[in-house]
Amino acid sequence: MTAAGSVADGVPAHDVAHRMAEAAGAWLDGLDAEQRRIAVGAAPGDDPSDAERRRWFYTPTDHGGLTFHAQQPAQQRAAMRLVATGLSTPGYVTVATIIGLENVLDQVEGFVTRFDRERGRDPGLYYLRVFGEPGGSGVWGWRFGGHHVSLNNLVVDGALVATTPCFLGADPATSPLLGGAVNRPLARVEDLARDLVRSLPPELATRAVLLPKAPPDLVTANRTVVSPGDRVVPLAGIWRDERFPDAGEQAKLQALSDAIDEAAGYEDADHAAVEYTAEPRGVPASELDAEQRGMLRALLGTYLERVPPEVSPVRRYDDEAALDAVHVAWAGPTTPGAPHYYRVQGPRLLVEWDNTQRGANHAHSVWRDPGSDFGLDVLARHRAAHHG
Repeated sequence: MTAAGSVADGVPAHDVAHRMAEAAGAWLDGLDAEQRRIAVGAAPGDDPSDAERRRWFYTPTDHGGLTFHAQQPAQQRAAMRLVATGLSTPGYVTVATIIGLENVLDQVEGFVTRFDRERGRDPGLYYLRVFGEPGGSGVWGWRFGGHHVSLNNLVVDGALVATTPCFLGADPATSPLLGGAVNRPLARVEDLARDLVRSLPPELATRAVLLPKAPPDLVTANRTVVSPGDRVVPLAGIWRDERFPDAGEQAKLQALSDAIDEAAGYEDADHAAVEYTAEPRGVPASELDAEQRGMLRALLGTYLERVPPEVSPVRRYDDEAALDAVHVAWAGPTTPGAPHYYRVQGPRLLVEWDNTQRGANHAHSVWRDPGSDFGLDVLARHRAAHHG
């Protein structure tokens, strides 16, 4: 990778793309005609035909594609084999754990949540779709998503060129295991950032902490393109359909959305203080000491090492100048267990974390490349080269 989220045209990018194509082809070959109709989308392109591939969600809504429910066990295994090609081993374990948390969340809520379907918290409602024809020198990609998971991959000329947006969440973020152990799938994603901010001397901490209270969710939400001025989108707005057919269920969702916003207590000035800006807010790594820079590199690894090691851009930040340009910003208390938000931003890099909902036991994290999410810049260059 030459930059976070954008992959160089090298051997590793081709090797990973080859594994993806092989797994995608095997999965599609095992589907019947009706399943394939749902599982295959339009080939990626630099035009409106690519609109569906660019839609992504992290709520328990229809993410688009073939669900586990619609597949037989062997097909489900083939689907997970494809998912695994886009992840490191720790990334795959984390995704599998997040899917399993749907059963835990259902129990937490009393097995009653329904939304617009028979079961609202459902580990069978994860969606896989392939866009275009896998393999060869053409343009193709795939998307896997469901509640708290969104993986987006694009292959151009036989090389993996984009792996963002990449979203992982956890609800509950913390839950008990036998013997006093604790299940925290995203523990290091949270703790490393807090430890870093708490380690700052007062003059840097004052600049790093944008506000004493956290926004109710990720600031950039599930937008296709990140733009200056972006602000939090209320929960009810992060669903495929504008409204549920069932008015009662829609009212429940709206009430939940309103309660989340009310708990945050954000006014217009607060939103302005944390809105997305092209110029990063917070403290640059150039002002951190060696130990803090080490913590920041480790934190970046919890995002950039979600993908296969051959294509992870994490090594980019071994370069001191590249790390210098990365900024860290925080909102909310730094006390463990308190609602909080952070952002890490630099050239071709944006990561966001929010753990505020359900008493700060409901975490969201996303890795984005504002310049090349979904490989949009690569597709534009590809079209100019081949169709200009």
